[in-house]
Amino acid sequence: MMEKRNKRSILGYGCMRLSGQYDAIEEQIMHAIERGVNYFDTAYVYPGNEALLGRVLENNHCRERVRIATKLPHYLARDVAAFDRMFNTQKKRLQTDYIDSYLLHMLPDTEVLHSLEKAGILEWVQEKKYTGSIREFGFSYHGNTEHFKELIDAFDWDFCQIQYNYIDEHTQAGAEGLRYAAEKGVPVIIMEPLRGGLLADKLPADAKKIFDETPFRGRIASPAEWGLRWLWDQPGVSCVLSGMTSVDMVDENIDVAESAKIGDLTEEEKDVYRRVSEAILASTRVGCTGCHYCSPCPFGVDIPGSFRCYNSISTDGYIRALREYFMTTSMGAKYSRAGLCRSCGKCKEHCPQEIDIPTELKAVKRSFENPIFLCASAIFRRMMTHRSKHAGERTAFDMDEARMASMRREPAGKPPVRKPQPKKSKKKRRKR
Repeated sequence: MMEKRNKRSILGYGCMRLSGQYDAIEEQIMHAIERGVNYFDTAYVYPGNEALLGRVLENNHCRERVRIATKLPHYLARDVAAFDRMFNTQKKRLQTDYIDSYLLHMLPDTEVLHSLEKAGILEWVQEKKYTGSIREFGFSYHGNTEHFKELIDAFDWDFCQIQYNYIDEHTQAGAEGLRYAAEKGVPVIIMEPLRGGLLADKLPADAKKIFDETPFRGRIASPAEWGLRWLWDQPGVSCVLSGMTSVDMVDENIDVAESAKIGDLTEEEKDVYRRVSEAILASTRVGCTGCHYCSPCPFGVDIPGSFRCYNSISTDGYIRALREYFMTTSMGAKYSRAGLCRSCGKCKEHCPQEIDIPTELKAVKRSFENPIFLCASAIFRRMMTHRSKHAGERTAFDMDEARMASMRREPAGKPPVRKPQPKKSKKKRRKR
């Protein structure tokens, strides 16, 4: 019997990669349900995804046996009318009149949350929860630990969702963010437990060799099993989403889930993960450990985040790395991309790894910040600024545009200096 944490099966079905013939997909989903999986995660922007899941559940009359999680693309909406339009579309696609777990998709920081508050999102959610259309409300997250903790403190969330696995232990929200959310009583759903297959069937030869030569309690376990067990060993993990694409994969993952326990891994087994991580990271381009001694950058560059995405080119491929870089540096209230670097050298002085940070940031800029990337960033920023103006308030999106314009006028090599503005003299009005 599979364990449940916070009423969710500890293995959830990540539907993002569902594709192929309907009959095969129906068989996979129904087999998972019969074996105890009750949490299914999808999103408004996954093409055809919600409708496919809704069709399977409706045809098999099993809506009440599962919890549906889907996401609101807040970056495509500016007001309550847009929220309603998208939400109603999602219910129609999923063939249901309520959503169990509703998330703000890719919420980057508290400034974006603030702009959504001004647009009326929180009152809208409360009304939906009151009527039963939404049962619980959370957010999915890609970003650093600091911003994640700020978001956790900013609202009384029912749950959240983060990218987390044994090579992301100290990046993104990381182990520190996971523990922080757990301490606050916020259940954490895990996405990308195997980094899109990297930690399953795309491991570098040296890393795969370690697993192949290290029996797990008397037998050879697959890299995927090792990856999932690392997560279920931790008490803060409520549910792990897996993008399962065959009945065999469903069975393998459920078999592992049924035998997994919190605190079950030995110190020797944990050491295997350390060795595999080192083998994977040996192919990285920049030896950044994510220690943050270089932060904060006076020009706003997310230095560890930029290097993390740059390094992931070697492990995840360019397109995936570019997508991650966009989410990390362009979807927050302030730009934090490598191109903001002015080579002042302050970060270099504090780096324990002695990395030539300004030089490496130039390489990051060359790799990612092409005209298409910059155009997409500008369009996204314009959308967010428009939402702020629609809400009737000058927010961080507007102020960041002013900051960027000011920085373009600053000479390279020096932090931006804010000069005091002379006071305007008041002219006396003549009496007529």
